[in-house]
Amino acid sequence: MKLSREITEFCTRLGHDFAEPELITRALTHSSLSSSTRPDNQRLEFLGDRVLGLVMAEAVLRQDGEAREGQLAPRFNALVRKETCADVARAIDLGSVLRLGKSEMSTGGRRKTALLGDAMEAVIAAVYMDGGFDAARAVILRLWGDRVAGVADDARDAKTALQEWAQGRGMAPPIYTEIGRSGPDHAPVFRVEARLADGTAVEAEGRVKRQAEQAAARALLDQVAKP
Repeated sequence: MKLSREITEFCTRLGHDFAEPELITRALTHSSLSSSTRPDNQRLEFLGDRVLGLVMAEAVLRQDGEAREGQLAPRFNALVRKETCADVARAIDLGSVLRLGKSEMSTGGRRKTALLGDAMEAVIAAVYMDGGFDAARAVILRLWGDRVAGVADDARDAKTALQEWAQGRGMAPPIYTEIGRSGPDHAPVFRVEARLADGTAVEAEGRVKRQAEQAAARALLDQVAKP
């Protein structure tokens, strides 16, 4: 099976040369385009999620030799969540080679976080099936890169921390308000304000609303909790 030029270039960005090209083709095929002769990537997604989980569990253990389970779990979750997988997919322009049906094409499927995250997991499974665990681990660690080293900060639940800070001072919980949205419909950027009862407020942006809320909470907490 000969791969298209676009998929061959994608494999270069991915960092894996497939001995079985049909695996990467399947990993990039969304269910909206599947048929009896064209299987989709859902089964590979299931496997890739587990491979990614094992690699990241090992990575967070190695990254901090003294962290307890309660500290490791949120770091692990931050590394394997769908938004992170989608961010990695965007970094290697996976969306440009996704094989989608007309319905998903017309609604901006190439930029959807869920589709990109699922496809990234399927691609990981394809690498694993083609080259084994060591090949998959090498690809994952290279693509996730600095995310592993910086995960302790990324994993903090800023909204919970800010709420606890406010309640500890007899204040009402913070209020989060969406104050703006920019970018195309298929890839919006949300702008959210986090405001305390005393009027202190900070704005932040994110690709999804939850991400923007966390960013605003983190910025506000950094501002009010300075020593």
